[in-house]
Amino acid sequence: MLETLSYIAVDGPRKVPVITVYALSTCGFCKRAMTFLQTNGFAYRYIHMDAIPIEVKNEAKRALKDIYKADVAFPFATVGAKDYLVGFIEADWKRTLGV
Repeated sequence: MLETLSYIAVDGPRKVPVITVYALSTCGFCKRAMTFLQTNGFAYRYIHMDAIPIEVKNEAKRALKDIYKADVAFPFATVGAKDYLVGFIEADWKRTLGV
């Protein structure tokens, strides 16, 4: 289900790990998270969950919860196949992404 969403790609020299950010367009923490990725040269893709139909948003949140066994809050970033980040705490993002 998640692969059918329309993501926006942001290019960067660091292509590994593959990062996907689920964000809200009005969320300051989401904006800071994506700025962090760009500043550190990460390529990533994102989707603004508040810009898609509510049924699709709810289905995507259920899918993320099923896959990662975690509550979904924004930003929610998938890192590679197994890691994820919830919210934006810069120290956590630095540690997970090796910055």
